Amino acid sequence: MNTGHKKRRSHAWLARLNHKLTQRSPEALPPLSGKTWRLYADITLQVVKSLAYYVIATIGIGLVFGVGMLGGYFAAIVDHTPVPTQQKMTQTLGDVDSTTTLYYANNVMLGNIKSDLMRDKVPLSDISPYLKQAIVATEDEDFYHHDGVVPKSVLRAVISALTGVGSQTGGSTLTQQVVKLQFLSSETTFKRKVVEIMYALRLNHFFSKDQILEAYLNIATLGRNNKGQNIAGVQTAAEGIFGKSAKQLNLAEAAYIAGLPQSPSVYTPYTITGALKADDQVALGIARQKTVLFRMYRAGMITNKQYQAAKKFDIKKDFLPQSTAKDTTTGNYVYTMVQGEAETVLAQKLAKDDGHSQAAIQKNASLANQYLEQAKTMLSTKGYKVHSTINKPIYDTMQQVAKANAGSLGYTYRTTQIDAKTGRRTTSSEPVQNGSLLLDNNSGAVIGFIGGVSGQLNHVYTTRSPGSSIKPLLVYGPAVENKLIGSQTMLADFANDFGNYRVTDYGTTLQNKFVPATTALAQSYNVPAVELYNALRKKTNPKTYMEKMGLTTLTDHDYSQLGIALGGTDYGLTVEDEAAAYATFWRGGTYVAPYVIDKIVDPMGNVVYQHKAAPTTVFSKATAYIMQQMMHEVVNTGTATQLKNQLSFSTNTLIGKTGTSNDFKDIWFSGSTPGMTLTSWIGYDNNNGSAHLLSESASSLNMTFWAKVANAVYRKIPNQFALTKTMAKPSTVKTVKVNAKTGEKIGTVLANNRTYHVGNETLTSLYNDWEPGASKAKFGIGGSADNYALFWYNFGGVRNGYGRVTTGVNSTPKSTTIISNPKTTKRTTKPAASTSSRKASSSSKKATSSKVSSKASSARR
Repeated sequence: MNTGHKKRRSHAWLARLNHKLTQRSPEALPPLSGKTWRLYADITLQVVKSLAYYVIATIGIGLVFGVGMLGGYFAAIVDHTPVPTQQKMTQTLGDVDSTTTLYYANNVMLGNIKSDLMRDKVPLSDISPYLKQAIVATEDEDFYHHDGVVPKSVLRAVISALTGVGSQTGGSTLTQQVVKLQFLSSETTFKRKVVEIMYALRLNHFFSKDQILEAYLNIATLGRNNKGQNIAGVQTAAEGIFGKSAKQLNLAEAAYIAGLPQSPSVYTPYTITGALKADDQVALGIARQKTVLFRMYRAGMITNKQYQAAKKFDIKKDFLPQSTAKDTTTGNYVYTMVQGEAETVLAQKLAKDDGHSQAAIQKNASLANQYLEQAKTMLSTKGYKVHSTINKPIYDTMQQVAKANAGSLGYTYRTTQIDAKTGRRTTSSEPVQNGSLLLDNNSGAVIGFIGGVSGQLNHVYTTRSPGSSIKPLLVYGPAVENKLIGSQTMLADFANDFGNYRVTDYGTTLQNKFVPATTALAQSYNVPAVELYNALRKKTNPKTYMEKMGLTTLTDHDYSQLGIALGGTDYGLTVEDEAAAYATFWRGGTYVAPYVIDKIVDPMGNVVYQHKAAPTTVFSKATAYIMQQMMHEVVNTGTATQLKNQLSFSTNTLIGKTGTSNDFKDIWFSGSTPGMTLTSWIGYDNNNGSAHLLSESASSLNMTFWAKVANAVYRKIPNQFALTKTMAKPSTVKTVKVNAKTGEKIGTVLANNRTYHVGNETLTSLYNDWEPGASKAKFGIGGSADNYALFWYNFGGVRNGYGRVTTGVNSTPKSTTIISNPKTTKRTTKPAASTSSRKASSSSKKATSSKVSSKASSARR
C-alpha cells in the first residue's frame, strides 16, 4: 500500500514537471514519461558517483605520492646530515658560557666575540623547584613522558611547511628548544626542522631529562635586566630582575621568569636603558605570569591556596631599580673587522637558506637588518669558530709601521674646548689618518691592513674621493679593451672647455701637445684623461667595467660628469674596493672580490660557511697585459719614481697609480706586484665641521709610507710578492712600430695643404687585437682643428709654441702664432672660429663633487 502511494506521488511530480516544461516551451519535444526520467536520474547518479570515486582516488594517490616524496626528502636530509657523537653533544650541551671565537689565519686565536648577553651557569640543584615546575608546565607539560619530540607537533610542522599555514616553529618540546638554542641556527626552513627533530631524538637518547632541563634553564633568553643588558639563563634573570639567586625565588617570581621565554622582549619589565617600562607594558608580563600559575595549578604542581596567594603577590615591588652597566666595547681594528665581516657573511647565508636572493636583500633594508640582527645574536650566543684571512705576523708588522710613522704623514691639528657640563678645558687632536690594505692577488684574501692611526673608525671601509687613482680603472683600461687606444695612441692636452667644464693638468698647467697614452697615464695628466673619457663614453658604458670590479658606490650622476675621470664623485671609493680592482690587472683581467672570512664552523664542528671565489671577467688578457706595461711606467718614469730608491725589492714588475683629490683632501697610492696589492690612503677625518687639508708634499709622504709598509711586509713574506712571475704576452696583443709624434704607422699625410712624411723616430705601441690604419691628419683622441694645425706646422719645422708648457685654462698657442722664423708666416691657415672667438669662462668657478674648477682639477694627479 505504501509502495503504491509513493509511485502515485512520483507520477504526480513527473506530471507537474511535464506540464511546466510544455508550458515554457510549446515547441519542445513531447513530455517525458516517468520511466525516462528515472533512467536519466540513474545515469546522473552514476556519473556523480564515478566522479566522486575518481576525486577520492586522485586525492588518495596524491597523498600517498606526497607522503612518499616527503618521506624521501626527510630521509635524504637525515642521510646528508652529519650524525653528532655523544662526546660532541656532551661538549656542546655543557658549553653554555662560551661565545664565538675569532681566529687569524692559520688557526691563530684572535679572541672571543664580546656581547651584552649576560649569562651565568648554575646546576639544577641550585634552581628553585618552583621554577623547574613552572618551565615544564608552561613550555612542555609532557616533557617527562615523550622521547624528545611529540608526533602531533611533528605532523603540524610538516603540514605547515607544505601548506604555509600555521607556525613552523610553535609546539617545540623543551628538548627541541635546547637543540635550536645550542646546536642549530634559528632559521625556519623545513630542512632545519628535520635536523632539529633528529638531534632532539638523539639528545633524549644520550641524556637524562634533568640534564636537558638544566641545559634549557641555563641557555633560555629572558629579556633584559635592570642595566638594560640582554640576559639568558634563570640565574642571570633572577639576579638581574629580583636581585636574588635562582634558588631563592618564590612561587610568584619563578612563575614570572618562566613566562619570559615565549616573548622575552615583550614580557621583560626593563627597557634597553634598564629603566622600568610603562605600567601598561609591565602588565603584559604580569598577565603572562598568571597564565603560568594557572598551568601549574591545572597540572597539580601547586595547590589552590598557593595559586591564589601567588596571583595576589605584588611582583612589581620586587623589581630592581635601574642601574648602570660598565662599557666593555673594544677599539681593536682587527677584532672589529673580523666580527663585522662574520656578521655580514652569516646574515647573507641565513637569508639564502630562507630562499632570499642577494638582490632581494639589497632592495629590502628591513629584511637585511632582520638577518643581520639574527646573525649578531647567533655569533654572540653560540660557540661558533670564525676563521679569517688576516695573517697575524703581517698585521702586527703593519701596525708597528703605522705607529712608528704616525706623525710623519702631516700636521696634527689640536683644538681646545671647554666642556659645557663640567666647565673643564679639554684638548682634542686630529692627525692625518691612514687606511691601508694588503691583498693576495690570486685569491682576493685580505692578508693585513691598517685601520687608522687613532680612533675606532676603520678607514679601510670609508669612501673617499679616489683622485687620479681612478684613471686606470675607469678610463684607460676600458679604452684599451674597446680598441679605442693603443699604448702609444696620442691624446690631446690643450685648452678645452668641454662645453662648461674646464680642466688643466697639475699646477694649472697645459702641455699644449698630443701626449702618448702611456705618458699621459704615467705623468697623470688630467686633460688627456678627460678627453679619453669623453670619447670612451660615446662608445661604451664605463659603468659596466667598474661594477664588474665591485666598484658600486659610484652614482649615475658621477658617470654623467666628465670630472669622474679625475676622481670627482658623490661618495668615492674605499681602500678595500680599490685594492681589489687593481689586483684585476695582475690577475689577467679577472676580478675576484676581496674577503676576510675564510670559514665559519658551528658548535658541532660543521662548516656552515666556506668562502668560494666567484671570478668575473672584466678585461681581456690582452688588455690586462697592455695595462701592466702602461702602469709600470708610473713607477719607472712617472709620478711614483721615488719608489725605485725607497723599496728594498726590485720594481721591475711593480705597477701602480697615484691619486690626489681636490685641494689635497685625499692622497692615494695603489701598487701591485704579481702576487700582492697594497693600497694606501691618507687624509683628515675633519670631525666637528673642520676642513683641514693636506700639504702639497702629501703624495710624496704617502708613497714613502707605502714603501715602508711594503718593505716590512716583504721581509716577512717575500715569496708571496712573486716578483719574478710575469704574464706571458697573449697572442692577441699586437705590437706595432709607430711614429713617436703621431702614434700612428709610418707614411705620408696631407695636412695644412702640405704633404708630410711621417717616419724616422718610432715607438712600439701595443694594441688589443687590432692595429691602426694608415697615418692621417687627425691622429689622436680629442683636439680641435686648430690644435692639429698647430701640430702639423710644428711638425714641418715651424716654431709656433707647440709643446710649450703654459699656465692657465686659456694658454694654448694658436696655429698662427709664430715664435721664430717669420718666413713661415706664408704657410697660413685660419684658426678654428670656435677656438679664436671662444670667450673663456671664469676660472674661479666653485668646485662641486663632480664639476670642478680649473684650479681644483689641476690638483688631481
